[in-house]
Amino acid sequence: MPDVFLAAWDRITAIPHLGLYLVLAWVLYILWLCVWIVLQKREPVATLSWVLSLALLPYLGFLVYFLLGPQRIRRQRLRRGRSRSGMSHFTRAAASDDACVELARIGQATTGLPPSTATAVQWLEDGCATYAALLQAIARARHHVHLEYYIWNPDRTGQRVLEALLERARAGVKVRLLLDAVGSSPMRRHHLRELIEAGAEFAWFHPTRLRPFTRPWLNLRTHRKIVVVDGAIGFIGGINVCDEEDESLSSTAYRDLHARVEGEVVRSLQLTFVEDWVYAAGCEPAAFADAGYWPQAEPGPIQAQVLVSGPDSSWEAIHRLHVAAIHEARRRVWLVTPYFVPGEAARMALTSAALGGLDTRLLVPRRSDSRLVTLAARSYFDELLQAGVQVYEYGPRMLHTKALLTDDALCLVGSANFDHRSFRLNFEASLLLRDPQACQALSRLVEAEFAHARRVRLDRPQGLWRHRLPEAFARLLSPLL
Repeated sequence: MPDVFLAAWDRITAIPHLGLYLVLAWVLYILWLCVWIVLQKREPVATLSWVLSLALLPYLGFLVYFLLGPQRIRRQRLRRGRSRSGMSHFTRAAASDDACVELARIGQATTGLPPSTATAVQWLEDGCATYAALLQAIARARHHVHLEYYIWNPDRTGQRVLEALLERARAGVKVRLLLDAVGSSPMRRHHLRELIEAGAEFAWFHPTRLRPFTRPWLNLRTHRKIVVVDGAIGFIGGINVCDEEDESLSSTAYRDLHARVEGEVVRSLQLTFVEDWVYAAGCEPAAFADAGYWPQAEPGPIQAQVLVSGPDSSWEAIHRLHVAAIHEARRRVWLVTPYFVPGEAARMALTSAALGGLDTRLLVPRRSDSRLVTLAARSYFDELLQAGVQVYEYGPRMLHTKALLTDDALCLVGSANFDHRSFRLNFEASLLLRDPQACQALSRLVEAEFAHARRVRLDRPQGLWRHRLPEAFARLLSPLL
């Protein structure tokens, strides 16, 4: 058998001009990929990063691009739910302020979700408070509980919430649980067996199984953390269901933020979940025709709007609203994010705010759970600091809060990080609030975080091999993350 292979190799190497043919094939391969990637119309840095990666790794690079490269998905059939929801109008509360109206219109035009109102907003710091509020709401459910999470682990925290759902399912409450197939991969069917046997429904978002001649949705995840109870109470934010988020169980638990809301805006959270469920579970929107899923609520004093974004839309709604809100600011811009890898528009908005004399601050983790992301974030510090942005690093706990505060009455909180992945690849959900009291309460929480953080100075370490080069390479690779 080895002689057969040797003979075949001899015949191949005997082909005239073989080296020239291989070079031409490689050039044609690169040209074809360049056209394909350029047609994606992404930022120049992202385009260059992919082209270089694929050129330097001809075969492995193509496999990586096939599995993780930019993709768009179509969910037009799900948009029917919005036309049926009776939400295609502005609420009266949205017309009181010119800036608010502009942001609301951008939000509605890019997501289809109109501005609304809330009767109550409660900020929940860290996992312990969030899980307590969540368990209380589940225990009081009478019609349904809908949950969508990126990470749900079968640990003590996960089991506690599953037990609460099991009790409600046995009492006749409709429970639906939608989990991301990558983020919640430790979950297995046997962890959910009792819940399903009790009548609950379960679905994976973008299962990771491979199919012949089909690009998998391996890199397109639902990063949303949404809970809707009886269509009247909603939860949204950055906290997953796992022990790593509960400071009562771990001294190194993530520092995070969530929101509990009531009022009309819960209808938008419900619609977001329903669209994701119909898409992932393959059922029809008619399954949610029951009026119990869409209870009427009185308009509240808090202007609120749910924002969603994902690879099924090219508008990058949450990214766009971040940039627009920063441009609208007149006094301050406070940004808190665990992953900071901004695009050009976002970076220009932040530096312009600081150059214009606004109180512009950025709070990031001193050390995130990704060394590459930490280095990529630090590669932007010099430009920000020179423009006058105050940069802070929080530690030793991992900061996982995602929040933007502008002036005294506008804030944006949700699941989206300030990076390429959240703005372009993940399915994200955020809550935009226009309310002085809610923003004042959030401002106090964020100000306390600044007080416990270390401010980054312009004279920070600048060693070539230890700092500047690793940061530069991390920045170059960041569009591929």
